[in-house]
Amino acid sequence: MPARNIVVVGASAGGVEALQRLCASLPADFPASLFVVQHLSPSARSMLPQLLDRAGRLPAASPKDGETIEMGRIYIAAPDRHMLLRPGRILMRRGPNENRTRPAVNALFRSAAIAYGARVIGIVLTGLLDDGTDGLIAIKAAGGISVVQDPDDAEWPSMPANALKRDHVDHAVPLADIGGLLGRLIRQEAPASIPLPEDYLVEDRIAAQEFAVMDTDIATPGEPSHISCPDCGGVLNEITAEQEIRFRCQIGHAFTPLGLAAAQSDELERALSIAVRTHRDRVRLFDQMRDSARQRQLPHAEARWTEASDESARMIEVLEDAMASLRRPMTGAEA
Repeated sequence: MPARNIVVVGASAGGVEALQRLCASLPADFPASLFVVQHLSPSARSMLPQLLDRAGRLPAASPKDGETIEMGRIYIAAPDRHMLLRPGRILMRRGPNENRTRPAVNALFRSAAIAYGARVIGIVLTGLLDDGTDGLIAIKAAGGISVVQDPDDAEWPSMPANALKRDHVDHAVPLADIGGLLGRLIRQEAPASIPLPEDYLVEDRIAAQEFAVMDTDIATPGEPSHISCPDCGGVLNEITAEQEIRFRCQIGHAFTPLGLAAAQSDELERALSIAVRTHRDRVRLFDQMRDSARQRQLPHAEARWTEASDESARMIEVLEDAMASLRRPMTGAEA
């Protein structure tokens, strides 16, 4: 039987330091390939490949599209590209955002589960919201192993904590122990892989840009919901797999429940900020008209403009309070 020699790792906030520590703990004769997605700004140049290359004894780099997979190497997703696995090779594709990110942890994990099944070890490190949870579910469904950093040990505990809530995690350990755990797991023989449902395969092909959902006879997985996509305004389909809900629109944008809630909060904050700016302009206008009425000795007009200015000032306070509540971080307790 083949070994468990495909290791996929996802991280977000606090992930750069955690990934450096993990890579430093791996031996030079590490008999597996390690694939890393760290959420990145799409427009920034990433120094993560250089940092991880210097951090440990394994060579690290961002792969090219179609590059052949080699054992004993670390592959890091580049900004604005999903890193996806196929048997023996790597795809770097600009498919639709998932949870408003590209590269996305779930996209890598899902592709690994499809391509390598029970040979995959999935690891979720520090980060916000619930990125990586759906990917770990896919890995487990295919016969692979799931590992999370102990939330008490993570700088940002939400990602590993949300994965633990789904009752599918095999190991939850401090970051310092993950290297040793991997050393034991990769020497195990992998059992027979379990084929994944068709929905996973369709979503993987969407991420790889192998087709555009709107231009083909391939139906978007799931059933139409009553929720619109924050990215494009289209209808989101609700997909249920392994008792977990996720969403995807006809364009291909994908969301977990917490990711969707965060995206909706961003949209609300933008709308509220426009409303605040407009009310501030109204206060300036009303104050100008009040002063004009006062100079012309029109007391009734002055009173009306004063009342209108005061009402807009009150609305600014209400809107700013609402914006402050939206900025409170979501830990996943609501999920």
